[in-house]
Amino acid sequence: MLSSWRHWLVVFFLGLAACGEGVEPQGAEALSERQDSLASVRLRLMAANITSGNGQDYSLGHGTRIFQGTDPDVVMIQEFNYGSNSATDIRAFVDTAFGPQFEYYREGGAQIPNGIISRYPIIASGEWDDAQVSNRDFAWARIDIPGPKDLWAVSVHLLTTSASVRNTESAALVSFIQSNVPAGDYLVIGGDLNTDSRSEASFSTLSRVVTTAAPYPADKNGNTNTNASRAKPYDHVLVDTDLRQVQTSVVIGGSTFSGGLVVDTRVYTPIAEIAPALTSDSAAASMQHMAIIKDFLIPSDTVVSTVTVTSPNGGESWTAGSARSITWTSANVTNVKVEYTLDGSTWTVLSASTPASAGSLAWTLPSSQSTQARVRVTDTASASVTDTSDGAFAITSTGGGTGGLIINEVLVNELGSDVSGEFVELVNTGSAAVSVGGWTVWDSGTMRHTFPAGTTVPAGGVVVVFGAAAGIPAGTPGAVACSTGTLSLTNGGDTVSVRNASGTIVDSVTLPSTLTGTDGVSANRSPDVGTSSTFVLHTTLSTQGTSPGRRANGSPF
Repeated sequence: MLSSWRHWLVVFFLGLAACGEGVEPQGAEALSERQDSLASVRLRLMAANITSGNGQDYSLGHGTRIFQGTDPDVVMIQEFNYGSNSATDIRAFVDTAFGPQFEYYREGGAQIPNGIISRYPIIASGEWDDAQVSNRDFAWARIDIPGPKDLWAVSVHLLTTSASVRNTESAALVSFIQSNVPAGDYLVIGGDLNTDSRSEASFSTLSRVVTTAAPYPADKNGNTNTNASRAKPYDHVLVDTDLRQVQTSVVIGGSTFSGGLVVDTRVYTPIAEIAPALTSDSAAASMQHMAIIKDFLIPSDTVVSTVTVTSPNGGESWTAGSARSITWTSANVTNVKVEYTLDGSTWTVLSASTPASAGSLAWTLPSSQSTQARVRVTDTASASVTDTSDGAFAITSTGGGTGGLIINEVLVNELGSDVSGEFVELVNTGSAAVSVGGWTVWDSGTMRHTFPAGTTVPAGGVVVVFGAAAGIPAGTPGAVACSTGTLSLTNGGDTVSVRNASGTIVDSVTLPSTLTGTDGVSANRSPDVGTSSTFVLHTTLSTQGTSPGRRANGSPF
């Protein structure tokens, strides 16, 4: 379980009265002995310049969903603007994106301020002057993380002007760190360095205080670049030698990223692992950066309390109104609060306090359908000891409703020569959600795509399988990239089919060359979503050549 490794509560410090908080043993032998006796706490660090829209702020919600879905502990945030930027608005943003228990520091008097947001107490904070730029500085915070050492987090946003200017900024930052950060504490520099390559002089300069060598964080496809086009390494989480020694893989749901994660929702699969983040979030207008995550197992001299949700934990399909049980495991916890959500953000309390030792709570599911349901179990004594279902699960219809998935639109002959733009659009015309985990999309006799476990298409919903992530237009509803990397549809005529997990054909269409031979024009059912409709060229229904994820006239399904 992801969250249970990280959300551990500091209950008391052993030997606090004798040693004093933050006092370390003297000598290498003493330090080694102390570390051998410590528990490990997972610490997730994130660098995030993920604003969207024209205001360089988080008001549109794309970045907020990414924060909610990846659940970091400490964030070095850039362009830290929201709403009117009043204390009330900034606090509301932090509460929504992270939780009311999080603390923050935001530099003052800056047009696009840097800041630090932390699950753990911020015991000191401030800013160091970046003499090369007038609208932000280097924001720093000293954080009381579990264990005998504090974490110094520095949020930076270097200039795009030139590599030489960025190196000047980096040299100034190194000087500030060497003058202010105790050598015995942990250090992380995180943020938007705007570096065009990893060979820039800035990295050599910063290596005086942090490590800059591989391995580097990567996305689901192994791409380590972080700008919007995924061609340059703009963003970084750089840590000192002590933290680097305890770096560990980032684990989210069933996915593992050994060097850390570049969070690009356009290519992340299954997207339910980081719900409520949407596939379209990283494609939002003016989102020019991807967030970066690294995880660490830091030694902690604490008594550890844990809660771990075991069911439902993602991928289940439960019937609305049915009787089920929520189950969990726990350690050093007396009572827990149990909640559920249907949309990934609004939570309903099932029990304000129930004995943790019971390990389960009977639950009669609500009557509402959902494909984004999760449960959360939290220690009533500390909100930081909590765990949520690793993935979303489905609540399907009661009352005899049935789902029905059909192929509604197919683009065989992509515009130009980029086959990543080919797509197959599937629509659920039924009255209940359809769980399509393990279902497949075929081109003639070849399997091209397999839906991940837990994938659900709601009643009236749509999913569009594209040849590759690069071909997905920004904002396309329900878009996913083909799991094999290509659909390989045939321009001279083709047969496309969908099969369930047992291999039974659910729907199949044969398209003649008259419907597949025109560049950039799809074949679409006429009328839309008619289960017995025939296929026609999309241009006979609309002035547009295609409408992936939408009706032929451009309206939502």
